[in-house]
Amino acid sequence: MSSPKSSNVLQPARPAVPPRAGRPVASAHQRKRTRQRRKLGENITAYGLLSAALLCFALFSWYPIVKGIILSFQQVDFVNDPTWVGFDNFVRLWNDPLFGVAWRNTLLFTGFALIFGFLVPFFTAVLLNELRHARAYFRLVVYLPVMLPPVVTALLWKWFYDPGPGLFNEAIGVVGLPGSAWLDSSSTAMISLVFVSTWANMGSTTLIYLAALQTIPGELYEAAELDGAGIWKRLRHVTFPQTRFVLLVLLLLQVVATMQVFTEPYIMTGGGPDDSTVTLLLLLYRYAFVYNDFGSASAMSLLLFVALGIFSAAYVRLTKSSD
Repeated sequence: MSSPKSSNVLQPARPAVPPRAGRPVASAHQRKRTRQRRKLGENITAYGLLSAALLCFALFSWYPIVKGIILSFQQVDFVNDPTWVGFDNFVRLWNDPLFGVAWRNTLLFTGFALIFGFLVPFFTAVLLNELRHARAYFRLVVYLPVMLPPVVTALLWKWFYDPGPGLFNEAIGVVGLPGSAWLDSSSTAMISLVFVSTWANMGSTTLIYLAALQTIPGELYEAAELDGAGIWKRLRHVTFPQTRFVLLVLLLLQVVATMQVFTEPYIMTGGGPDDSTVTLLLLLYRYAFVYNDFGSASAMSLLLFVALGIFSAAYVRLTKSSD
């Protein structure tokens, strides 16, 4: 018969007290609110840092666009109160014979600028890409004209084109050729301006092309050479397809830029001779600051804006469909 001490019954372990039901929920809720407050603080900081840039962009970019659209339907001279005239400014432009001349000259300048300003930088980049020595030096030489102010460039080339002691007439006089009135003849004035624009702006375009060329894998050229492809076939089947996107983008940018040419005709020819170099922006300048008709000048800028917008949209649509 066992003693009471030997009949020890194992007592069951005391169950743990379950945690309060509300404590984990409250903790998760607090963590969620903390994360939300932290995210809100980060967003406020980010928008606070961007507010200055957004304000400057709205003040100096979007506000002038909206203001220009409003002015194009008003009679404005900034002396008297503006009056709403509807489409009278556009009718006045349509009846101005110089308006059609300005469009023709601008399109002519754009066409010549695409021939020279698009092809010359590309083939210059191809040549620089093939160099093995003094590559950095020639890059600097090509880019130097971009560093000159446009007014300085125009005045420098105006001296080059001088019909008397100009550099070009002196150079061709050495070989016995007669001089030419480069800027004083309606047959040579426009193409002379195109040369100035090409020389002044080809540096940055050439470097962009050069950067695109250097991304082409060398194995493609090696394979083309093994197949017996010459330089022209390598350009056609390797270089052009590999740089197609850059070519299309720069073509669009050059059309938009050359349609807004102003500095060269304003400084070098003043629109002459016989209005053969009057461009849209030069005529816009005359309407605004010579005729004191800011309404018509705004209407002209709106027409140019719409024309370039339509061209850009159509160009993007065509290139996207071709892709």
